[in-house]
Amino acid sequence: MPEVVVLIGLQASGKTTFYRQRLAGTHVHVSKDAFPNARRPQRRQMRMVGEALAEGRDVVVDNTNPSPAQWAPIIAAARDHGARVVGYWFPPDLAASVVRNAAREAGSRVPDVGLYATIKILREPTAADGFDELHTVRFDGTGGFDVR
Repeated sequence: MPEVVVLIGLQASGKTTFYRQRLAGTHVHVSKDAFPNARRPQRRQMRMVGEALAEGRDVVVDNTNPSPAQWAPIIAAARDHGARVVGYWFPPDLAASVVRNAAREAGSRVPDVGLYATIKILREPTAADGFDELHTVRFDGTGGFDVR
């Protein structure tokens, strides 16, 4: 059974680093950051998720995914393909995200207003949202992650 992983958290919260450390060897990476100039990024993202699932591959959707409005279509696509849905919640630490974001290279830095806009709508997912499994992810203080 294929798996769809939805990463949920502020920009610069460690989502992509977590993907690289834990899931890169097994999951197709789908992120709107990979196509910033696309006319319809949501449509393109969903097409990529659908194609990977049709091939029986596991997928990670690596965006902020701050609320049900963003993760519901991903969950629906997963269900259409008989896939399990696993959410990884990165609890917000706005101050730390601002610092990490400022340390990024210019091309990948997000304007601070983007973090403030995201935190206003960021909501912790629950099983009632349609996830089969949910985990909370925090930095472990040694360059890795503590997943619970």
